[in-house]
Amino acid sequence: MSKKKILFITTGGTIASVRTAQGLRPVLSSGELLAHMPALAQLCQFDTLALCSIDSTDMGPAHWLDMARAIEENYSRYDGFILCHGTDTLAYTAAALSYLVQDAAKPIILTGAQQPISNEITDAKKNLWDSVICALDAGSRGVMVVFGGVVIAGTRAKKNKTISYDAFASVNFPHLAQVQGDRLVRYIETPPPAGPVRFSHALDERVFLLKLTPGMRPGLLAEIFRLYDCVIVESFGAGGLPQSLVEGFARGLGRYEDTHKVLILTTQVTYEGSDAGIYEVGRRVKDRFDFLEAHDMTIEAAVTKSMWLLAQPAGSFAELQRRFYRQVNFDTFYH
Repeated sequence: MSKKKILFITTGGTIASVRTAQGLRPVLSSGELLAHMPALAQLCQFDTLALCSIDSTDMGPAHWLDMARAIEENYSRYDGFILCHGTDTLAYTAAALSYLVQDAAKPIILTGAQQPISNEITDAKKNLWDSVICALDAGSRGVMVVFGGVVIAGTRAKKNKTISYDAFASVNFPHLAQVQGDRLVRYIETPPPAGPVRFSHALDERVFLLKLTPGMRPGLLAEIFRLYDCVIVESFGAGGLPQSLVEGFARGLGRYEDTHKVLILTTQVTYEGSDAGIYEVGRRVKDRFDFLEAHDMTIEAAVTKSMWLLAQPAGSFAELQRRFYRQVNFDTFYH
């Protein structure tokens, strides 16, 4: 039986970094990176594609589109794709690719490391090995994060530790699987795709994430709504807006049919999601204007899904609402 073909797409990050006088810097080429893992050739055939070599702090929507385009251009030639990525914005990239590449019958895996692969002590080699084990499994499909021995749905990953090797959590959803040596132990079956793979080619970056703080002044809202078409509010607790900000949001939003401005309400609390209908501070917002609610979605998923949706024809608010609440790669269970 011939070995499966995997395309490694490298983008830089800690995994490809070396120490310099200015700190860790991603300089290893894709070939140099995988030269540290000769044992991978026993598992699969692989090629490499270097898209960029940057710290993931500098990663943005243009890079996500480049990654999706690279997968699309090579989709028929490979059995799976592994993207080596810096950890700091890896969860954003994983969520973005979940919307840009839908109904993929092949695995699209993001991984990285907390320590460079050239270090004597590093998590990079295990993460790469585990990613290949996951990619070779017959049940693996769609966008996933493989890190610290666990497999996380692309829309559910969040980096919650800055140093430890188990840096990523699966938020409001179980791990899909765990890698134990050469074996994948699956907990959640990923359903077969509903149709052929679909690629999107545009994102709208006019999405602003506003974290509420006690005493925030409403004067900044007019400028935010001037520059952005979608404002995602990280509210307190189950969700709501301070009375002092309600009128500012109402003016900034206007009528959706006229402005196509969107408000999405979520929570600053990592786990268990939002429900603006519980408290009066949320219900008064529901009585004042239309908005969407992220419920149990991660911030990363809410931001990138909004960018993906805004790049599509506007339509009515009801149509926007329907598309926002349509589940993509386990991103929500509320609708």
